[in-house]
Amino acid sequence: MEKKKSLVGLTLEELKQVVSQLSLPSYTAKQIADWIYKKRVRSVDEMTNISVVNRQKISEHFEVGLSSPIECCQSIDGTKKYLFQVNNHYIESVFIPEAERATLCVSTQVGCKMNCLFCATGKQGFSAHLTASEILNQIFSIPESEQLTNVVYMGMGEPFDNLDSVLSSLSILTSDYGLAWSPKRITVSSVGLLPGLKRYLVESKCHLAISLHNPIPSERLNIMPIQKAYSIESVVEELKKYDFSGQRRVSFEYTMFKGLNDQMKHVQALAKLLDGLECRINLIRYHSVPESGLLGTEIKQMEWFRDELNKRGITTTIRKSRGEDIYAACGLLSTKKKNIYEKL
Repeated sequence: MEKKKSLVGLTLEELKQVVSQLSLPSYTAKQIADWIYKKRVRSVDEMTNISVVNRQKISEHFEVGLSSPIECCQSIDGTKKYLFQVNNHYIESVFIPEAERATLCVSTQVGCKMNCLFCATGKQGFSAHLTASEILNQIFSIPESEQLTNVVYMGMGEPFDNLDSVLSSLSILTSDYGLAWSPKRITVSSVGLLPGLKRYLVESKCHLAISLHNPIPSERLNIMPIQKAYSIESVVEELKKYDFSGQRRVSFEYTMFKGLNDQMKHVQALAKLLDGLECRINLIRYHSVPESGLLGTEIKQMEWFRDELNKRGITTTIRKSRGEDIYAACGLLSTKKKNIYEKL
C-alpha cells in the first residue's frame, strides 16, 4: 500500500502542483493551505469547503501529516523537552516559556555531522535529514503551538546542511498563505557552512546566529572540525558584505570553556575578528557532555569576559541557562538509544 504524503510542509507552489496532478480546481491549493496552516486541521475530512469527492481524491494520496510528540519532560524552571518519532528515528524539541516570550527550539536533522567536541548531538552522529514537514510538525504538534512567539533553529542538526527543507519551512512560517510571521521572530543557527550561509542570506530574511566558540583559528579547530573546511574568518568576511544595522540581526554563540576560550587574548581576538560588523555575542554556560574533557568557565570569569567585550563596543550578554536538569540546555540534545548521560 502506498504511503500517503504529508500536506504540512508543502509551500503554496507545491500545493498548486498537487491539485494540478489531481485535476482539482487551482484555487483548491489556497484552500488547503488555509486549512492546514491557519485553521490547523489534522485531517483532510475537516476541509469542509472542499467537496467530498475532491477530499476523497486528496485523501487517496495525501494526509495532513501531523504527529504528536511521544514524550514530554518538564524542567523545574518550566522548560519542556518534547520527543518525536520520525520513521525509525527520534528527535527532540525544547519549549522555553518566559514572561513575555514563548520560544520553541526545533531540530533539523536526526543527529549531526559536525562533530563539535562539546555537543552531545554531534557525539550521536548523523542519521537523517528532516523534511520540511518533520521540521514544521515540531511547531504545529506541541500543546503550546499557538502560544509561540519565537522559533529558533538551534536543536539537533546543522540547518545549513539541510537547507532546502529549512528554507521551505521558513517560507511557510513567514508567508501570507502560511503563519504570516515576521522573520524577526525566527533565528537560524549554523556553525558556518559557507555555501549554505550565502544562500540563506539571500533567500531568507530571518535572523542568523553563528556558532563561534573560539576566535583563534587553531584553537577553534580543536573543538570544531568545520574550521578546517570553512574558517570563522571566511564566515565573518562574508557577513561583512551584508547590512545588519536594520531589522535583521546576526549574533554569535559563544560557549565558555575554562581556560580554553575565556582569556584576554580571546577578548582581543574577538574584537579584531568582529571589527566593523554590527552584531552581538551571546555567552553560554557550558553544560557538561561525557568524554569531552571540557570544563565550564565560572560565572565571575564569564561576567568579566562580557564586560571586556562590552567595553570594546561589542554588545555581549550571558544567556540564561534553561532546562539543564532534563538535558534540554544548549548542546545537550541527544536521542542516542543508549543514554550517554548514564556515564555521568
